Amino acid sequence: MNGAPQARRGGNTRQRIQDVALGFFLERGYEKTSLREVADELGISKPAVYYHFKTKEDILVGLLGDVGRELDALIAWGREQPRTLESKRELLARYSVIFDNAAPLFRIMQQNIATLSELTVGQEFTDRTTALAALLKDADAPMAAQVRCVSALLTLHFGTFALEYIDGAAEDKRLALLDSATELLTSAYAVQETADGPAA
Repeated sequence: MNGAPQARRGGNTRQRIQDVALGFFLERGYEKTSLREVADELGISKPAVYYHFKTKEDILVGLLGDVGRELDALIAWGREQPRTLESKRELLARYSVIFDNAAPLFRIMQQNIATLSELTVGQEFTDRTTALAALLKDADAPMAAQVRCVSALLTLHFGTFALEYIDGAAEDKRLALLDSATELLTSAYAVQETADGPAA
């Protein structure tokens, strides 16, 4: 399996299945990966894979389970915060860490968006992204301000994938990308202030 991460020899069969499937998903795409290939790579029977995962989607759901819980916790935290620029900056900062840590999984979703958008796991990610966008923008803000808030989120999404083409330490690149997203978010407030006009 060229270019794919090797399955950990230690650990249980369920984890090894996820490791090998992740490698195949990254290397050849979700749609072109079969459970038979995963079983063959591990040297186990297909029924042994079925014991843990009935479908490829089940594997992907398992892989995304932890990050999904992190996103749900972040959304819950965001809903409890005052709708201030400071809170929204912190939301972006926390999201940046989650997204960066799970970049391989999100890359799979991005590369297979047409297929995964029809699956439950794809819809759940869309719902979470929509919830995060709603926390960053204010419904009564000018359209231009709302666009900048949503663009800040998308900057983290698509910018993370582009970072591999830029030289530099991984953490330095993440922080530079976060700075760009934060600048967009902050500029939304400048648009808002302009629209509101000077205080009486």
